[in-house]
Formats: sequence, structure tokens, C-alpha cells
Amino acid sequence: MGKRLADKVAVVTGSGRGIGRAEALALAAEGAKVVVNDLGSASDGSGASHSPADEVVAEIKKLGSDAVANYDSVATPEGGENIIKTAIDKFGRLDILVNNAGILRDRMVFNMSEEEWELVIKVHLYGTFHCTKPACVIFRQQKSGRIINTSSIAGLGNMGQANYSAAKEGIVGFTRTVARDMGKYGVTCNAIRPNAGTRMTLSPELKAAWEKQKATGAATGIDGSIVEMLEKATPDMIAPLVVYLATDEAANVNGYTFFVGGGVIGIYSEPQVTTQIEKPGVWTLDELLDIMPKKITAGQVNPAPPKP
Repeated sequence: MGKRLADKVAVVTGSGRGIGRAEALALAAEGAKVVVNDLGSASDGSGASHSPADEVVAEIKKLGSDAVANYDSVATPEGGENIIKTAIDKFGRLDILVNNAGILRDRMVFNMSEEEWELVIKVHLYGTFHCTKPACVIFRQQKSGRIINTSSIAGLGNMGQANYSAAKEGIVGFTRTVARDMGKYGVTCNAIRPNAGTRMTLSPELKAAWEKQKATGAATGIDGSIVEMLEKATPDMIAPLVVYLATDEAANVNGYTFFVGGGVIGIYSEPQVTTQIEKPGVWTLDELLDIMPKKITAGQVNPAPPKP
């Protein structure tokens, strides 16, 4: 076991399985004490079980570090506060917060129910806030802390995931602002867009569709190269970056978003205006109809063109 995070205390939400589990174990392997939070629900948010969190706690103790389970839902303010309170009650401090908990309720936007929209937003976006706010009260007082939020490449646009995409891209904006709110107190806040095979990304439905496509040649819309890549990119490959961002050595890294998957780690550029037009006063529609195709939208390609 390493000692880079000795005497540190971490909270990892949704750490009973997948990426969160790998993150909790990696933090513990560097000496951190860990609050293993997991409601124990299915990937769609239904049901609950103590077993996933309890099993990870047992694994961490085998590593020689310490851990405690927490089964609260991040979707409520009370749940978020109790998750953070668990760290203080058990270990007397908090140094690291990894917001990882998530669920899926995929549906094309024209079929998506209010419940499917709201539940995904509540767990991902609200859940990130519900844990970050009480953590920041502590971090501000002690003038130190590390926050690592979990976004997704789905936030850049992914068919059938309007709720998930909106929540995940909202987390990026939230990360930028928390970094600015908390930076003067010695706190950093960064986000990752992880790419790994988990029960959410490699669902039984996806695997079945891919096997059917291979066996019959029927078009199912599944990109086989993505499935094969996810099968090779394990959650363990995500964790080292999260541990790095939690260290004192990453004190200058604040407000950024990273891609991580397999052996690839990258940092995203911040959005900026690449081309613009200017004139005194207000543009008229006639002027825009003439100039936009020439100066701004020339060469732009519709990512989802109408079918013939």
C-alpha cells in the first residue's frame, strides 16, 4: 500500500461497483480512509441493497486501510449531507470528494417521460451538488480539499440520452464555477469524462444487440468497435487519474475536464468563439441569410441528417 494519501479521508459516491469501486480501492491503496457510498440500486435506479458498499469496505480493509459504508441516496439534500457527515463522524475530517453516483433511463427525447428526465437529473446533477455543498463548507473552513466530478462524453451529444447528456454537461459547468468559488480557499474541483466498460455502458441489452448483429448481419445501430473497446477499457484504468487529482501535487489543476479511458488521458480545451462577424448596430435577417453561409456556417455538417 502506498502512502501518498496517508491521513486523508475520501468520500466516493456510487462506489459499490464499476468505476466508483475502482476509485475507492485506488484511493485506499494510497492510504486514504474511504466512505464507500452506494444505494445498491440497479443501473436504472430501482431497488436498494447494502451488499455492494459492504463488499468494497471489506476489500479496503484487506488492503490495510479503513473504510465505512454509507447507503444514502445522493438525489436528496439530506442524503448528500449525511454522506459527508459519515466521514466526519467516523474519521473526524474530509479531504477528498469523488462524485460518481449515477443511473441511466435511456429513451429518445420524443418518448422520454417526465419521471425519466427528472430522476436522471436528480441523481447526476443534483446529486453532485448535494454532496459538494456540505463538503465545501468543511473545505472552506480547513482551507483545503479536492473535488473530482464525473461527467461523460455523452455530454457532447449521444442519441437516446437527452437526460443523461444534459446532466453530465451540466456537471462540467458546475465544475468550472465551483473551482472559481473555492480556489481561493485552497480547494480544487475538476471533472473527468471516463470511458470504460461497466454495467451501465456494457448493458445486457447492448451486448445482446451486438451479438445479434454479429450473428445475423442485421443492422442494430451498434458500433462494434465501441463495444470491443469498452470490453478492453476497464474501470481500474480510470482510477489512477482520480487519485492523481486528489493529491497535493495536483494543487495547480483546478476547473479542468479530462478524458480518461484505457491508456489514454487527455485534457479538454475550454470552449471559445472560433469565428465571428461584427458590424455597428444589429444584424438584419436579410444580411444574415447572405453572410452566415459565407462566414460562419460554411462547411458545417449536420451530424444527424434527415433520412432520404
